[in-house]
Parts: sequence; structure tokens; C-alpha cells
Amino acid sequence: METINFEERFQEYVHSEQKVEPKHWMPEPYRKTLIRQISQHAHSEVVGMLPEANWISRAPSLRRKVALLAKVQDEAGHGLYLYSAAETLGADRADLVGDLLSGKAKYSSIFNYPTRSWADIGAIGWLVDGAAIANQVMLCRTSYGPYARAMVRICKEESFHQRQGYEIMLALCKGTKEQKEMAQDALNRWWWPSLMMFGPTDKESTNSAQSMNWKIKRKSNDELRQEFIDKTVPQAEFLGLTIPDEQLEWDEKTGHYRFGPIDWEEFYHVLKGNGPCNKERLEARNKAHDDGRWVREAANAFAKKTQERKGEHSAA
Repeated sequence: METINFEERFQEYVHSEQKVEPKHWMPEPYRKTLIRQISQHAHSEVVGMLPEANWISRAPSLRRKVALLAKVQDEAGHGLYLYSAAETLGADRADLVGDLLSGKAKYSSIFNYPTRSWADIGAIGWLVDGAAIANQVMLCRTSYGPYARAMVRICKEESFHQRQGYEIMLALCKGTKEQKEMAQDALNRWWWPSLMMFGPTDKESTNSAQSMNWKIKRKSNDELRQEFIDKTVPQAEFLGLTIPDEQLEWDEKTGHYRFGPIDWEEFYHVLKGNGPCNKERLEARNKAHDDGRWVREAANAFAKKTQERKGEHSAA
């Protein structure tokens, strides 16, 4: 009797560029890797609302307020799409949210930095969402179907966020001397954390190789980081801003920019919960969760009552 090697068949399946669906057999490490990655992505979208929501009421015009409000709303929606995708893998949303609120779960370290000026909102849109797009476009082709389909819409909306941020930076750079200085200051503070968003170097990344073998990821951390730098440096030059890296230079032989060393100690320091705003972010999320308890309880009560009424009609 022939013994079926499910893992080999699974590997052949993903290498043939077919999508894995919830009903399909999958290796347990594949499922756990996806739950970890998708939930961290969802947490990042939800926590990512906080640095920007702080500026909705202080945006310089009604148009800017509306655009920023729309962006924050998009990010809330992204979190919901992603939690739903994680649930198709058997994860419990309440458990995932609980891990975030307790500080057990990780989210992108970039959101633990403060937004000190309106220019920071521009820098976040341009750099942070730009880095997110570089990371996420490849996920539209990830091997897990529900994740890939969620990412198609998310990437379209992230493109709007990136353009919105760049437009803010462009307006500031065309403005007064003080406004351009404010834009440069924001770039100085957000550049290196944006590069850290791609994760550790390939040599230090413990999950990257296996994720690429499963086609969860399509490109390595270092590849994506290099692509982001190559695209972003000319944009900074167009703005008339200076990238805060004295070692940055174009390499004719490789066709890429060479850049200075990243401070990975800072990255891990923030990731461990010691960043400028780690405590503030978790306190804000816990407060929002507690304040919204009555909404969840009311929704559950309504759903229960609706189900009971359906049962009564069926019995009749």
C-alpha cells in the first residue's frame, strides 16, 4: 500500500503556484507561521491608527482632516480583514486581541515612535506606508488564498495612503523655510525606523527562509529593503530633502544605493517594549477595548435574540 507523504505533496502544490485554502491539508508549522504573521499584521494596522488619529483634529485644513480620517478608517478595516483571515486558520480572534492587549503579541515597531508635528503625518504616509507597500505587494501572491485576497484591497488603499503622505511632504517643501525644516526633521526621525520595518537582515531572520520556501513570502527582508531605498531616495531628492545617511551613495556596478549600518540594537529595544511610546500605545488600545465593551455585549445580545427568534419561527 502506497504511503502518502502529505508534506511533499503540499510543497509541490505551493511550488506549482496554486493557492492553499482553509479546507486544504497543510503542515501545522505552516498554519502557525501564517497565524503569527497575519495576526501581527492585523495588530500593526490597529495600533497604527494611534499615531495618526492624534492629528485628525489638528490637521491644517478640512481637506486634510477628511483624508486623514479616511486613512485611519481604512487601517481599522485592514485589521478586520486580517483578523478574519487568521480565523480561517482556526485562530480565535478574542485570543489574538487578548495577546495584543496583554503585550504578549508583537506588532510593527515603527508605531512606537511619537508624531511630534504635522510633518510626521506626511513622513508616515510617504515612508512607513511606502515600506508597507513594498512588503505587502508581494503578499498579494502569497500561497494562502484568504491572505492573498485580503492583501489586494489593502494594497490599493495603502497606495492612497502613500500618495497622501508624499503630497503633505511636497506641500511643506514648497512652503516656508520653517515648513521645509519641519519636513526634513520628520525625515530624519522616520528614515531609519522605516528601514527597520523590513525586519532583521537575512542572516539574522529566523523565519524568512522557510516562509519563502512555502511561498508565504516572495522576497527576502534585505531584497525588499533595498527596493524601498532605491525607490525612495529619488523621491527625497525631488522634494529637496536630504536622507540622513552620510554613507548613502549610488553604486553604478550594482545599480543600487549603498547605505550605512542600521542600529539593530534600537530595533530590538523597541520590539521588546522599551520604545518611546510602547506603554502609551498599549494603554490606548486597552482603554478603547474597555470602553467598547458595552458595544460588544449589546451586539452579542442582539445576535442571541435574533437566533432565538429564528428558532421559534422554525419550530412554528
